[in-house]
Amino acid sequence: MASDRILVGGGGVAYAEPQALLLRYANRHGLITGATGTGKTVTLQILVEGFSAAGVPVFVADAKGDISGLSRPGDPAHKAHPSLQARAAQIGIGAYAYEVFPVVLWDLFGVDGHPVRATVSEMGPLMLARMLELSDAQEGVLNVAFRVADDQGLALLDLKDLQAMLVWLAENARDVGRTYGNVAPATVGAIQRQLLVLENQGAAQFFGEPALRLTDMMTADEGRGRVNVLMADKLMQAPRLYAMFLLWLLSELFEELPEVGDPDKPTFVFFFDEAHLLFDDAPKALVDKVAQVVRLIRSKGVGVWFVTQNPDDVPGEVLAQLGNRVQHALRAFTPRDAKALRAAASTFRPNPAFDTETAIREVGTGEAVVSLLEDKGVPAMVTRTMIRPPASRMGPITWQERAESLAGSPVAGVYDVTVDRPSAHEILGDRANAAAQAAAVAEEMLTQAKAEKRAEVEFAKARRYERPTPGARRPEPSLTEALTRTMVKQLGSRQGQAIVRGILGGLFRGR
Repeated sequence: MASDRILVGGGGVAYAEPQALLLRYANRHGLITGATGTGKTVTLQILVEGFSAAGVPVFVADAKGDISGLSRPGDPAHKAHPSLQARAAQIGIGAYAYEVFPVVLWDLFGVDGHPVRATVSEMGPLMLARMLELSDAQEGVLNVAFRVADDQGLALLDLKDLQAMLVWLAENARDVGRTYGNVAPATVGAIQRQLLVLENQGAAQFFGEPALRLTDMMTADEGRGRVNVLMADKLMQAPRLYAMFLLWLLSELFEELPEVGDPDKPTFVFFFDEAHLLFDDAPKALVDKVAQVVRLIRSKGVGVWFVTQNPDDVPGEVLAQLGNRVQHALRAFTPRDAKALRAAASTFRPNPAFDTETAIREVGTGEAVVSLLEDKGVPAMVTRTMIRPPASRMGPITWQERAESLAGSPVAGVYDVTVDRPSAHEILGDRANAAAQAAAVAEEMLTQAKAEKRAEVEFAKARRYERPTPGARRPEPSLTEALTRTMVKQLGSRQGQAIVRGILGGLFRGR
């Protein structure tokens, strides 16, 4: 098989005609669908192997934990080994051998893999508003929170920072409103309630530092593209967080990567397992954003593949952009199933050799109807194809093997310890504590000043002459005090005044 393509399997009557994905069209995106147990995971696995062997780094959201087997070679002693060998011979693989691929395990919760984190600032108000399904007014207040934080140099790193910022906005709504527009405390409360829903799904562990560097995913190890496996079995129970993370990752790639047009091979490839979780009950604004990113990110050399049970799980505006299709068996047990089957068959370029709808219903496990882009990006006629056997282990690795993979990982120790540097939560808390201390000092000074004022008043009252109360006995005056009072009384009478005039007149006459 040439190095410019990935062998998917064998087609034709005897399954001997190679069916291959051209690497130069792999960034035109793709879709893998089929009922449970029909072989979707194996198809996903062999495509990841092919990209990695071609030096293309890959990201896989592993919903069931099966893809971790890529880190270990297949086992010749496994009971499935004879059937895999027979399949390889049937589709013309001459030298079928087991191989291992460079796998790095990631986990948003930091349990089964290295933690994956992003800061609140990197997520941004627009994406957060879409994920939280905020109204226009609520989105406006969220934008104010980010703008005020930026103007005041307050880093928004984790959920605590954003929650502290919202509390500060509510407490200072009047002052903030003069510069940034009206901020209603009730609106702030509504945003806080939506953040609580996200926090209950585990978002507190996702937001923070050290934030993921995309270069740690988009690299090659000894010539093989790094396979980044997101352990998402627990994440499936938090669909809003799952959708937010995947959309953030795509958006970050779109913003950071340069335009490359149509390269000879992709720069990075995404596989979203259980893709319906990305779109179930999603608001239209979110679906529109996903469709926009998928449409534009192709020019960055990034391919996006969705893996789900039914093509109807993917919105039409996204489905229309998926040029490569691998359709495993669908069963028509209900009228709705029959309708979905007809719709799936209608999306393929017909093959006169067989009826597509019938083929989708009849293909067995490990088989599929396949249509891949060929020269000039034209979809090939649909072909019944036997999917080639994987070179790595089918199924999950053990806990001991997982621990070994984490210990020997090229990013071991880089993301495992959370860094909590001073940010909005701590800075606003310090400001609040400083303000509280200043208020306590001011209150103490005011109390002291009031006490001193009261003391001055009491002292003044004590110095003031107080009239004796009625019935109280006055103290006996001394001889001097008695003579003085008598003299004053005498001088106040007419007789005393005459005496004074006489004395004074004699003095003046004598002079």
